[in-house]
Amino acid sequence: MEEQFRPAWALKGGRIDEGLFAQQFLEFNPMICVGGSFFTTEGRISDESVLRKEIYDWISPFVSTSVAKKVGSLLEILRLECRQESLPAQEHVIHVANGTYTLGEGFSQNKQLCRYRLPVAYNDAVGEPLLWLSFLDGLLEPEDIDTLQEYMGYCLIPVTKAQKMLTLVGSGGEGKSRIGVVLKAILGDNMATGSLNKVELNAFARADLEHLLLFVDDDLKMEALTQTNYLKAIITADTPMDLERKGKQSYQGLLHARFLAFGNSSLQALHDRSHGFFRRQIILRVKQRQEDRVDDPYLGKTLAQERDGIFLWALTGLYRLIANNYQFTISQQASNNLKAAIEHSNNVKSFLESQGYIR
Repeated sequence: MEEQFRPAWALKGGRIDEGLFAQQFLEFNPMICVGGSFFTTEGRISDESVLRKEIYDWISPFVSTSVAKKVGSLLEILRLECRQESLPAQEHVIHVANGTYTLGEGFSQNKQLCRYRLPVAYNDAVGEPLLWLSFLDGLLEPEDIDTLQEYMGYCLIPVTKAQKMLTLVGSGGEGKSRIGVVLKAILGDNMATGSLNKVELNAFARADLEHLLLFVDDDLKMEALTQTNYLKAIITADTPMDLERKGKQSYQGLLHARFLAFGNSSLQALHDRSHGFFRRQIILRVKQRQEDRVDDPYLGKTLAQERDGIFLWALTGLYRLIANNYQFTISQQASNNLKAAIEHSNNVKSFLESQGYIR
């Protein structure tokens, strides 16, 4: 490459002025680093290999040996150069693909550095998600659809004020897990799937929730949890908690992840039968699958095409939830579902209340 095209940070002999490189790189790629993670106007960089590739593209014309090592070194320099102590979560702001939506104020095309940016676009001219509404009509009772609408809206903002997790229960094959596919289309990398058992029992699983708005267990295990301490703490988290990553010192982090589960039965605990465990749950039972129904293997993808309209539908639920002081709409059936789960967890209580055994 001709000498006049050599940037100031590219020194002769394949050397790099790391500080100058970091400054110029950040001029072209504005970002900050909080707690070791990079954040841009598009939210958190969840895959750092993309950042490594861009660094490589910058330096490869001027460095011919140990390039990968230099890329790693420059990445660490960038962490130091743009480090900030915190990036507050904005509980009244939803960062969408085409701008910023502020609750109570409306939409702006302006973008700013943020923790969470959703891949869905705000479009107030989009029509109603008719296919989605028809799908829910065949899946849930009308009162329970309101609950789901509020919960999906709840997952759009980084708060845990409602202190609830949601479980949809059925016999199987009803299509309830398609809700998770739709939420993934709306939340993108701000949602992850996995096992609630792992969250509770794996020491490193909690740290993976740090930058999530929602965690989905789409196949809830029938086995009861042996402990529930962490799940209860995360559902109601409003202060930082101790997080641990493999090979690193534990640290304090604030979690905003909500839990959504799909299964053939509700979440049960082997030893915890306390009010605190059950009061954190909402249990919705889906309708029976019609025997003559023809399944659509592409249903989830088809529903996700209405994501802009579903986002507005969920936003309506969020406004209703906030107006009700973060108290969810709970149908009589949902109340009965929770009561049945409590009784199922305590066989002694059911035995004593039975008219058939004690006379």
